[in-house]
This record gives sequence, C-alpha cells and structure tokens, in this order.
Amino acid sequence: MREGLQPARPSTVARLVTTEPQARRIADLLGESFDPEETAVAAYEMPDERSWGVEVYFEHEPDREAVRALVALAADQETAAGLEFDSLSQKDWVAASLEGLAPVPAGRFVVHGAHDRARVPPSRIGIEIDAALAFGTGHHGTTRGCLLALDRILKAETRRPVRPRRPRRGPAILDIGTGTGVLAIAAARALRRGVLASDIDPAAVRVARENVRLNRAGGFVVVATAAGLTAPAFRQRGRARLVDLGPLLQRRLDGAQHVAGAPAGTID
Repeated sequence: MREGLQPARPSTVARLVTTEPQARRIADLLGESFDPEETAVAAYEMPDERSWGVEVYFEHEPDREAVRALVALAADQETAAGLEFDSLSQKDWVAASLEGLAPVPAGRFVVHGAHDRARVPPSRIGIEIDAALAFGTGHHGTTRGCLLALDRILKAETRRPVRPRRPRRGPAILDIGTGTGVLAIAAARALRRGVLASDIDPAAVRVARENVRLNRAGGFVVVATAAGLTAPAFRQRGRARLVDLGPLLQRRLDGAQHVAGAPAGTID
C-alpha cells in the first residue's frame, strides 16, 4: 500500500479500480502533481487480491478534467473514464466521538459528558468528564471499578457505629494518579470532605483542575503535580484516612494503612 497523510479537512475524494501497475503509476504521477499539504494519494490492493484501487483526497475542489487527464497520461483513456468523484461533508469528528460515549453508571455515581448532562437521574451523583488528554472517563473498566469500590466503602461507612471524631489536619482522601480527577471529584461530592489529588503529568493536572471547577468541587479538592508520596504536597498536608491508588484501589486498599497511616478502606 502506498499512501500519504489525509488533509485535515478533505472536501473531495476521487476513486478508481485498475491493475497494480497502473495504480502505482497513477499514484506516483498524482502525488507529484499536487501539493502534499492539500492532497493525499493512496494505492492499495482490493479484497479480491486481483485488482488495485486508487484514492485521492483533495482539501479543495479540484479541476476534475485535469485530474482525468493525468490519470489518462499515467494509464489510458478508459481508466480515466472510470474515475469517480465524491464530495465529502464536513464533520466535527471530536463532537461525534463524544456523542458516542454513553453515560457510565457506577453505584451512586454516573460519569457523563456535557452532551448527557440532562440524562443523569436526580438520585445519582453526576460527574461530568469529557474525553481529554488524561485518563479517566469512566469507560475503562479500571475507572468504573474504582468508583464501584468507593461506592461499597461509602455504603459500609453508613453501617458503622457513630463515634466521636477528633479534628484532623490535612485531607481526608488522597487520589494518587488522578488523571481527569474523576475519582477525586466523586469522593468529594459524596463525602463533602477534603481531597488531595495528584498526578505526575502537568497536562493531566490542568485537565483535573478544570474538571474540579466544572463539577463545583473546588472547595474540597486540591490538585497538585507530584511524583510519588514524597512530594511536598503530601508532607505539608498530614495523614489521610482513605488512599485512592487509581486503578490499584480495589487490589491495594490493604496498603492504605502503610501509605497513609490509616485503617485500610475506612473513613474516620
């Protein structure tokens, strides 16, 4: 297969089916004749394994007769007569892909995009997260599994005997490797307690902060750039009572006592 990068917003595509030698000659000539920034040419073997196809994507409407003349020069008039042009409708592919992401229910939580804001039931805690340059839209099994684990912990807390609480310094919850901030937001919305969320990736931190603002959790969630638990953000804020290790939450809650100096899977 011989191909170039498709223009960012192609308006027209030309297609034909011919033999392999002709397809290669046509692709070479058309590739040399048009600006590669505005045109992409591909020659490829057809499923029947006998014929070859040629496709040419144009960013702007081409002179169709001139294109046919080039095809005739590389092959023959009969092949040029078989060249077909189609106009391509412009589409916002980002918006289209987001529309394809259905809300994700996970216990009391529903993770959704902006396009599904009105579909969140009143009895659920809606967390609005759109796809971005950070992990955690709820569609991956690990994120949903962490939300379900958090939901189970919260249900268990409601069955624990009420006991006096001592004032504590620092956040109630740590979210390590926060990504989009979805788990930190979920904990903050459900518990109305302080959350320290961190990520090693500054881009993810920016995404998480925006999501915290969007979900009105800024009064409870602090997002910091940190590589591991030795960062100043952790030392300055004291011990936490629940540690969320992202996708490891379900398997490593027993490690929370060692990490945070707190009973694993409990919120005091």
